[in-house]
Amino acid sequence: MKHSSVFLLLFGLSLLAGCATHPSPELRPYSAEESRELALEALNRRGLSFDEYQQKKAQLLGQPQKVHGFDEQGEISADRGSHGHSPQS
Repeated sequence: MKHSSVFLLLFGLSLLAGCATHPSPELRPYSAEESRELALEALNRRGLSFDEYQQKKAQLLGQPQKVHGFDEQGEISADRGSHGHSPQS
C-alpha cells in the first residue's frame, strides 16, 4: 500500500512538472525578410528625426537615398515630388 501511494505521488508530480514546462522555441535562423522586418521595427522605435529615419530606412531596404528638404524658395513642399509653385495670396 505504501509503495503504490509513493508511486502515484511521484507519477502525479512528474505529470504536473511535464505540463508546466514551456516548449522550446523553434531554433532556426531568421530569413532575410524576417531580419529586414525586425530591423525596420527597431528603427521605428528609435525616435529619430524624419531625415535620419528616411536615411536609415533607405539603407536597410537597399534603396537610393532621396533628398528631402527645402525647395528653392526656402519652403518645404507639401508634395515633395512636385516642383510646382504654391498659389500666392
